[in-house]
Amino acid sequence: MSQFKQQVLNRFLKYIAIDTQSDDSVTNFPSTSKQFDMLNLLHDELKALGVSDVSIDSNGYVMGTLPSNTAKKVPVIGFISHVDTSPDMSGTNIKARLVENYDGKDIVLNAEKNIILSPSDFPELPEYMGQTMIVTDGTTLLGADDKAGVAEIMTAIEYLAGHPEIEHGTIKIGFTPDEEVGRGVDFFDVKKFGADFAYTMDGGGIGELEYENFNAASAKVAIQGRNIHPGYAKNKMKNALLIAMEFNALLPVNARPEFTQDYEGFYHLIKVEGTVESASIQYIIRDHDRTKFEAKKQNFKKCVDFINERYGEGCLTLELKDQYYNMREMVEPVYHVVATAQEAMEQLGIIPKVVPIRGGTDGARLSYMGLPCPNIFAGGHNFHGKFEYVPLESMAKATEVIIKIIDLYTSRA
Repeated sequence: MSQFKQQVLNRFLKYIAIDTQSDDSVTNFPSTSKQFDMLNLLHDELKALGVSDVSIDSNGYVMGTLPSNTAKKVPVIGFISHVDTSPDMSGTNIKARLVENYDGKDIVLNAEKNIILSPSDFPELPEYMGQTMIVTDGTTLLGADDKAGVAEIMTAIEYLAGHPEIEHGTIKIGFTPDEEVGRGVDFFDVKKFGADFAYTMDGGGIGELEYENFNAASAKVAIQGRNIHPGYAKNKMKNALLIAMEFNALLPVNARPEFTQDYEGFYHLIKVEGTVESASIQYIIRDHDRTKFEAKKQNFKKCVDFINERYGEGCLTLELKDQYYNMREMVEPVYHVVATAQEAMEQLGIIPKVVPIRGGTDGARLSYMGLPCPNIFAGGHNFHGKFEYVPLESMAKATEVIIKIIDLYTSRA
């Protein structure tokens, strides 16, 4: 299956050349119309491969079916990836570069700006010695999250469609917009998709397999201050910016992302803006444990109440929304979806790394919508920024994992 390297590379480079950055500041769906540039392309590519029931709706969801070619009763398996890239960094005019036979040392991404991808900062890099690394030029993200996953699914489907002698059940393919802004499956029609279960190809480094993720909430605090001329402000001014700082100081320092790992949750301050008169601060709240998650939200509310008691009711207004929940509860009853993916990796010589996602995925929400959907590695690292990279060999292996999962379910039917 060495042919996958060139095929998946060609697709990946084609896809990252399309700017599909989503936008968390708008309420449109999809949040950016340019995502349709890639979604329409995928629609056309699926049709060209002979995939059945290919569709794209007004929300941008692309779906298709590779029909069963066996009389066996095989579960209907879905594979899903998202096309958008993160709003955190530009995805325009991505200049990818291949570093062949990587030596395990520093990779200079941009000599002029002294941007270096170094093992001293990213100690996993030497694990990929001898492989082909795909990197940025340090001015954009790469887009492996999740165009690597898209390329892997498309390459696997192309292979199966071109080899009808390989027995398989019905395979469903789905591509979504707006995952990076937390709205990727807001309008996803699980019934239309028609899979018994699915996998998102949206994980990190090779071997990652995830069926647990954070419980997640967003919190926006609006702060109403009182601006008075500073020369006459005593006992009158309420500086909204300082109140924002005071509020943030009430939250535990050791519960910030930079001090947590594994199953530890956090409060993450993501935006501050305003003036003396008014300000706003935004957070995300995360925890794998549902009880601890609810406790974090309650503590956040108590901090709001404390500031309002200090400065007067209405000084702070809280908008707190749950975003998604830990999919473990929905996946464990059908644990074979995890066990089969793990076995597929092992048969391909990949060491499975069953780890909790310290983030979210479309699969989490889909699992609560009736489609159990664990997450498999797409191969990339350092998502959402200029140090993003993906080893080509990892993408080729992810393609093999897709095909092996299909093979395992077919052979056992």
